[in-house]
This record gives sequence, structure tokens and C-alpha cells, in this order.
Amino acid sequence: GDQGAASATGDQGAASATGTRGAASATGDQGAASATGVGGMAVSSGYEGRVMGAKGCAIVCCERGAWNGETYPLLAVVSAIVDGERIKADTWYTVKNGEFVEV
Repeated sequence: GDQGAASATGDQGAASATGTRGAASATGDQGAASATGVGGMAVSSGYEGRVMGAKGCAIVCCERGAWNGETYPLLAVVSAIVDGERIKADTWYTVKNGEFVEV
């Protein structure tokens, strides 16, 4: 619903926010978060995560390095508003070399 929140915390989990101003977050490895409602936000913070949003939504994704025995170290965090040109609507993105790339 409107202003709802969805969260996926396990590996390969998926979270989707479809209502107005909803938020979706995926924190597990290879997790996916999407915001397809008006003014929503999708965040993925796990290793090899991905995000997608409708036009006007915000997406945030991190890039992590290889396992170092304790964690996948954080290398970069990238955010954008889906504008339909530089960042396409309804398209999955991840972060490589500090930049959004389509997946």
C-alpha cells in the first residue's frame, strides 16, 4: 500500500514496493529490490545486489569486494533517480567499478 515498506534479509531475497512512496530493501547477498509505485525507493546493500525502479523512483545499490575471511568489503555506494534516459525505468541495475550497469 501507500508508504509501505518491504524488506528481504536473506540471501537471494527479493523485496518490492508497489505503492506510492513505498520503500524496498534487500540486504542479503544477491538480493533484489524494486520500487514500481510513484515516488518509491529501492535499496540493495548485499554482495552482487541489484535494484530497479519506475520513472521518478530512487535507486541505491552498493558494490562489494571479494570475501576477505570476515565480510564482503564495501567499495562503493551509488544512487540515482530513475529518469528514463540515463537510468532506465523497469530495468535491473547493479554497481561495477563505482557505476550503475544494467544486469
